Amino acid sequence: MERCCVAVPLYLIYPMSHENLWAPWRLPYLQQMGAELTDAASRGTSGGRPAGSCFLCEAMGAQPGTEEAKRRLVLLRDDRGVMLLNRFPYSNGHLMVAPADHLADLPELTAAQRAGLMELTALAEKLLQTAINPQGFNVGINLGRCAGAGVPGHLHVHIVPRWHGDTNFMQTVGQIRVIPQALEESYEHLNAVLVKLLGDRARPGVNTEGDRSG
Repeated sequence: MERCCVAVPLYLIYPMSHENLWAPWRLPYLQQMGAELTDAASRGTSGGRPAGSCFLCEAMGAQPGTEEAKRRLVLLRDDRGVMLLNRFPYSNGHLMVAPADHLADLPELTAAQRAGLMELTALAEKLLQTAINPQGFNVGINLGRCAGAGVPGHLHVHIVPRWHGDTNFMQTVGQIRVIPQALEESYEHLNAVLVKLLGDRARPGVNTEGDRSG
């Protein structure tokens, strides 16, 4: 009788056990998402939410250089929109930029708003390149909840710095992602570099509209 050999994945023979990672800092994010879904359901909408409960709209109201801006991780705010650190980053230095208005899709923005959004995105890339010198970037927009948008009612761009090996065995085997720098420390460092990049235009109360250095 002829024998047949079948390859069996090792994880079926030696199943890996996964331990829970206690991450209490993510609770506000989960609560925020739950509140958003409740708001959308009550209005019969697909995810848009009033400005009063949108953290990006609230970030737009934070004056740069103030304690509120620091608390909301806002690096820049002007007529084009807002640039801030992601509180739940994919990697160290993960930035977000959003238009000033609470709009969900690119076609809803005017040509000037789309241009301003790209200018802020370019400035965010330049800031990260100057401050932490990554080896690459992921830059993108998630439109809609099923596409991964955490705030589907307010369009925003993710600028994620990348390094060779940043997706490594820790994430694959341990189901843990390592962020080497504390969020507050990242904010202070990026804010200082941004001030140098923009000069006087980065001072509190100074409108940075018209910057084309990015």
